[in-house]
Amino acid sequence: MNVNQTRARLQENETVFGCALQQYRSTEIPRLLAAVGFDYLFIDSEHGGFSLETVQDLVMASNESGITPFVRVGEMLYSLVTRVLDVGAQGIIFPRVESPTLLEEAISWTKYPPIGTRGFGFMAPQLGYQPLSMPEIIEHLNTQTMIIVQFETGLSIEKCDELLSVPGIDVAMVGPADLSISLGVPGEFDHPKLLEAVDTLVAACNRYGVVPGIHCRTAKIALPWLDRGMRFLGCGSEHVMLFEKAKDTLAEVRAATSQLSVTHNIG
Repeated sequence: MNVNQTRARLQENETVFGCALQQYRSTEIPRLLAAVGFDYLFIDSEHGGFSLETVQDLVMASNESGITPFVRVGEMLYSLVTRVLDVGAQGIIFPRVESPTLLEEAISWTKYPPIGTRGFGFMAPQLGYQPLSMPEIIEHLNTQTMIIVQFETGLSIEKCDELLSVPGIDVAMVGPADLSISLGVPGEFDHPKLLEAVDTLVAACNRYGVVPGIHCRTAKIALPWLDRGMRFLGCGSEHVMLFEKAKDTLAEVRAATSQLSVTHNIG
């Protein structure tokens, strides 16, 4: 059976690192990120254009490679949540959360009874095709499935105690772009308003035993958040990493070529 290694590391008070997958529909990306050593993959079905079939392929490649696949659903709907869990996602990322009542209901969809209301269904590869009993399957999947709640608005920060008091939350993940927009400081990730809001959330996480996290576009933006208590750190996406590395590589070889031309001209 697949074990949620990210959950296990968090339970050991480790910090985990992830990467978003938003554009490229290749199963080689989870394999590559696993080989590099990322802990988890953030498959984006809110802003990405992935179909369920693509999500299934990416999730299966992730599970086979040993990187934990989380899926961000487009909205809090039973049919979206349960289907990505049924194809093997080891956790759900809920976006734009502001209602404790809706959050409690949505979390119930991720767990089988008696904990929740999820209908019994899954893909056999999640269990390695092992002949397990229904109670064994229920216990395993209920235990291994993680719940990640995004805080992306000023209102969500104001209601963070209400939201974090809902049972079953593993990670509270800041969406800094949308939060900065909501606070009237778009893209100013070091603005006092944003820092104060995040500090408020981190303090609440510590009160409720929830892991604080954030997802940033680059490692440079992500690194300062470690000092503010983040232990679930998203530090890029597959397309941004490719773009930045390609740009740096080309700049490096062009600079070397220019230097070589100068040397030849002098000679």
